[in-house]
Amino acid sequence: MEIDIQTLLFEFFGGLGIFLLGIKFMGDGLQKSAGNRLRDILDRFTSNPFLGVLAGIIVTGLIQSSSGTTVLTVGLVNAGFMTLRQAIGVIMGANIGTTVTAFIIGIDIGEYALPIIAIGSLIIFFIKSPRMVAIGQAIFGFGALFLGLELMSNGMKPLSSLATFHELTMSMSETPILGVLIGTIFTMIVQSSSATIGILQSLYAEGAITLEAALPVLFGDNIGTTITAILAAIGSTVVAKRAALTHVIFNLIGTTIFMLLLIPFTSYVVFLQQQLALNEEMTIAFAHGSFNVINTIIQLPFIAVLAWIVTKLIPGEDSVIQYKPKHLDPIFIERSSSLALEQAKLEVVRMGEYAYKGLEETSLYLTTNQPRHSDTAIQIESAINNLDRRITDYLVQISSESLTEAESSKHTTLMDTVRDIERIGDHFENIIELIDYKITNKVNLSKQAFEDLNSMFDLTLLTVKQAVSALDKLDREKAIEVVQKEEQIDNMEREFRKNHIIRMNENLCNGSAGIVFVDIISNLERIGDHAVNIAEDVLGE
Repeated sequence: MEIDIQTLLFEFFGGLGIFLLGIKFMGDGLQKSAGNRLRDILDRFTSNPFLGVLAGIIVTGLIQSSSGTTVLTVGLVNAGFMTLRQAIGVIMGANIGTTVTAFIIGIDIGEYALPIIAIGSLIIFFIKSPRMVAIGQAIFGFGALFLGLELMSNGMKPLSSLATFHELTMSMSETPILGVLIGTIFTMIVQSSSATIGILQSLYAEGAITLEAALPVLFGDNIGTTITAILAAIGSTVVAKRAALTHVIFNLIGTTIFMLLLIPFTSYVVFLQQQLALNEEMTIAFAHGSFNVINTIIQLPFIAVLAWIVTKLIPGEDSVIQYKPKHLDPIFIERSSSLALEQAKLEVVRMGEYAYKGLEETSLYLTTNQPRHSDTAIQIESAINNLDRRITDYLVQISSESLTEAESSKHTTLMDTVRDIERIGDHFENIIELIDYKITNKVNLSKQAFEDLNSMFDLTLLTVKQAVSALDKLDREKAIEVVQKEEQIDNMEREFRKNHIIRMNENLCNGSAGIVFVDIISNLERIGDHAVNIAEDVLGE
């Protein structure tokens, strides 16, 4: 039988492209229709490893990508929303959730691919509701997935009669580790285990590969899919890198176990195929599902051990910005309003310390132009916004209780202070945007302008630090110093603005540099105003 190589390649790679596009469209559509609920599921339902696994299954089942869930998890760990142990549970669940795609493929509805695409397209183009457009996108992706699979299957049909390919599959049967390597490398290239397992299902259905050769490739697919999480963790925090490494170790251990038990596992899959009368695609789906479920059951009790291993392999401080409040336990509101207010104050002080740290990172960004400082500052600003909402909600709950006059005064002070700290975060975010503009547009500030900015940054940083310290210890002397320093900041802003106008007139700085400089010192002056508001609350003014 003569094989048309061009048709084979065109149908295979074209089908693969449509298949990957289908998975992406389906996942994106489901994610958009779910809104922020996917993140909320991961954020809320990870209090214990079992719930973490369940959350991983649900989210991956919805977005059809274990890589997507793992990347989302790495992001949440990086942001401090989730601990490493919680993340390990989610990653285990993601591996189970990704098997949904294989089961969908196992349902032979390829002949309905085009009508499904048509329905999705009609919804996208003729219904204007954003939610319905997202659902239409998911339906379109669902159809495209099957259309791509059909094209790939057609392209791979001749392979079963190709002697070279037959020899390769025989080699994989005799040397299973070769199959693992092939599955790993191909999935790393495609960055989708769903796609490579879909190809495997088609090959097995066309008789181009035996079950003994297919299973090691399937194990390798699970190792290869970890590459996406590794890429997502590059440049992130130590704990995020550990979460990504956990994904790799989890699948490596699973593959090692199943390779040692390859003969009994193959017999088990054959037994399922015969007893349940499974077609070839569904047989691979059940093998994939069994691998991930059993692997999770085996390793779930050892989450602490996995966390210990990755901590040893990737040493370093967990310099994670904790988005979640540490002190706002609702039980304090029920027991004592005074105690609840004290807990709220501790959280406000922590929020203030973040504001200082964010401003410090902004100053370093101005000095060094290194993006890691702006990234950290932006993360801190997000943490401040989150704490602002959580603390405000907590204080609103406290206000529903009967408060004494002193407690009511303290409550008002804390509400005002939260607002001032949140505004400090907004202002250093504005400064970051100005520095971004300066770097992007190659705006050059004079040496004197840089010195002025650094002087004003130093004074503003000290003022914010003392304001937070004054609040923490209710230190009136420090509060008075803050008021005095804020006057110095005001005078500095007026003087530096005047000097910069002179430099511009002397052509030492251009107009763009003038705008950047003036806007930065203006934001620093406003930060000083918010710091003095905190100090005045301490002084009772």
